[in-house]
Amino acid sequence: MADKRTEPDTPLPFADRPVSSAPGHWVLARAGKRVLRPGGAALSWQMLDEARIAGSDIVELAPGLGRTAVEVLRREPGSYTAIDRDPDAVQRVAAIIADRGTCRQGEASDTGLDDACADVVIGEAMLTMQGDKGKRAIVEEAARILRPGGRYAIHELGIVPDDVDEEIYTQVRQGLARAIHVNARPMTEKSWRELLADAGLVVDWVGMAPMALLKPRRNLEDEGVRGVLRMARNILADKELRQRIRGMAATFRTYEDSMRGIAVVAHKPLSG
Repeated sequence: MADKRTEPDTPLPFADRPVSSAPGHWVLARAGKRVLRPGGAALSWQMLDEARIAGSDIVELAPGLGRTAVEVLRREPGSYTAIDRDPDAVQRVAAIIADRGTCRQGEASDTGLDDACADVVIGEAMLTMQGDKGKRAIVEEAARILRPGGRYAIHELGIVPDDVDEEIYTQVRQGLARAIHVNARPMTEKSWRELLADAGLVVDWVGMAPMALLKPRRNLEDEGVRGVLRMARNILADKELRQRIRGMAATFRTYEDSMRGIAVVAHKPLSG
């Protein structure tokens, strides 16, 4: 079910950048899309079920538009803290969560939070945008702030199959970079598992869904009728926006057989 809350009157991240050069996910947000996850809202909410939110101390890294924050708060965590590097995102999420949590500016790889302060760390559609070094730094930070037994939940862009041909992988990565203006580096399930294991985490659950970010059926599921109509109005009224989104949609169709939304929940062992 799509979220029916009132949109906060705060600027979107990268609102000052031209449509032609802004990162693709924020272009979609400008069009009115509010669920910006490769596997859609259903995969995110399944991931939250597996992470066991109720009563837990939650840290969300890069909450973006705050859509997942709303769902987390519905599940009655013990506490909610968000960290985002973008001041507009911080302002927006703070308005959404009001007095039910905190959101502050900071880096996902260096949150400034205490060791072992969280039961669950959540990060969605952010590791994909990092190179190998950036991925490792963020995952290691998540492991640092987790308590023993705590869970790390991620929803990212996956590549299939595990033994994907290197040439095909390169084509997908370069095609995405051209379309979304971010040097995205999706990985296979095997590589995502290895990344978490290298930080000392143990994978408990993996879920996958088609990468159907701009498919009509997925938009209806994620955004609801009102959201789809909002998007249609915005796109039809802006030629540059329309051209950019058409380009992204064409790229997603070209490589859809190689891409999946992937969600993973891993835990920090009780002892070293």
